[in-house]
Amino acid sequence: MEIFDNFPLWAALFAIGFAQFVKVPLAFIATRKIEWALLTSTGGMPSSHSAAVTALSTAIALEFGLDSTIFAIAAVFGIIVMFDATGVRRHAGYQATAINQLVTDFNKLVTEVKAWPKKEEIEKRKELKELLGHQPIEVFFGGLLGIILTLVLDMIIH
Repeated sequence: MEIFDNFPLWAALFAIGFAQFVKVPLAFIATRKIEWALLTSTGGMPSSHSAAVTALSTAIALEFGLDSTIFAIAAVFGIIVMFDATGVRRHAGYQATAINQLVTDFNKLVTEVKAWPKKEEIEKRKELKELLGHQPIEVFFGGLLGIILTLVLDMIIH
């Protein structure tokens, strides 16, 4: 079972898990509410995507060197993922916020104009996910987390 010896893979997976887990206590500090849904949600502090790609790149650098082709691939992949997290995905979240507000306003208008007998059905509709992307600081700390976790794992395992 060679997959169990794949340090870059396990470092990246561990970084994802740890980053997702740490979102719960960080959110609790900010809101004083425990939100277990953050374990599987996108967005928020720190970025698990950034943690994963930096952990992957760091582990590959440790195993194959900074001059290896595989490190170059991982580094460019990481840059693209982190850029996407702060750009496209974050702006998709902004658009989801605007669309959700439009839906809320439209529903309010319809309710005020005419008493809609099926109000429960409207309330059951799921809103679009607004927390899709990351602020640059969230990506930075996710990336830093991935590097630090991988260096610690490397000292423990190797």
